Amino acid sequence: MALDSTHPVNSLGFAKPPSETRVVVAMSGGVDSSVVAALLADQGYDVVGVTLQLYDHGAALAKKGACCAGIDIHDARRVAEERGFPHYVLDYENIFKDAVIDEFADSYLAGATPVPCIRCNERVKFKDLLQTAKDLEADCMATGHYIQRLVGPNGPELHSATDATRDQSYFLFSTTQEQLDFLRFPLGHLPSKDATRELAAEYGLSVADKPDSQDICFVPNGDYAAVIQKLRPDAVDPGEIVHADGRVLGQHEGVIHYTIGQRRGLGIGGLADPLYVVRLDVESRQVIVGPKELLATRTIPVREINWLGDEPMTCRDEWHISVKVRSTRPPRDAILRPLSDTEAEIELMSAEEGVSPGQACVFYDTESSRIFGGGWIWRG
Repeated sequence: MALDSTHPVNSLGFAKPPSETRVVVAMSGGVDSSVVAALLADQGYDVVGVTLQLYDHGAALAKKGACCAGIDIHDARRVAEERGFPHYVLDYENIFKDAVIDEFADSYLAGATPVPCIRCNERVKFKDLLQTAKDLEADCMATGHYIQRLVGPNGPELHSATDATRDQSYFLFSTTQEQLDFLRFPLGHLPSKDATRELAAEYGLSVADKPDSQDICFVPNGDYAAVIQKLRPDAVDPGEIVHADGRVLGQHEGVIHYTIGQRRGLGIGGLADPLYVVRLDVESRQVIVGPKELLATRTIPVREINWLGDEPMTCRDEWHISVKVRSTRPPRDAILRPLSDTEAEIELMSAEEGVSPGQACVFYDTESSRIFGGGWIWRG
């Protein structure tokens, strides 16, 4: 769609009236995306709501707190009816299984600790859904994520949310520059989640008091092992729990029941000093445990890097940045040393505990809220 340079730029960055600006809103049925849709509709935009059915939600119809389950599809549709804009439900079950669930299962079986929400954003929402938005002749797609898209001298930049407690940059580091051009995040500047709920109440939305989702949508009650056993029933083999010094301390019922850094539930009680899972050896089916100091890591190999800096990552021998290696931890100072366009070694200025293959390592500017992308932690 051609831009009218004589018209003032609207709040979504287009030089034309909101009524002539079509925006597809990715609606999960939760309060955040519902507020985005209501806000844009209230501002006069041509809003189209789209909700993805991502998995077989027969068992989840009455389960609250997991996005894209049956009740959430109902809630999204109801908000669209209340605010008077069209709403579509797209069946993405096969895409979601192939792009997210299968890799989740295989990663766990390989001893990694995957983050399926990142893969969902990368491979489903910001890929297939974004293409659907373009097929609907939308000018942009908006989501309820707490992150900011700010326009800098070289184009759109990804920035952390104003409210650090709600910031979702860890889950969105793989957003490409091309995707960022098309995406909008209307909630990223809000001071708190309370402000979002106040807007929901102001618009009279039926989901104004709906609880936030807590679990991974296809992992009820956070029981990863139960999901893996259902997906890969032949892949759960027993083995030994081994101390880092070589002593066999006990038996386990499958490596998938353990994660790096785990202390509780090891089944090896009666020892004087606390032990932690420090490594998972899938090939030998061993869970290796040891004292807490063995969890400390200073050097992290990262691959599949999505770089969002103004200059190519490889134009420097090293970058002084901050990194997050878990979504719940604050960024910490580090040096990034590129090995190729998509691989690097990260040196932490202070050791981090519980760094696990399969987790993300997200890059931040030390001087601002800007995100320089990130990659996936692995073991070479």
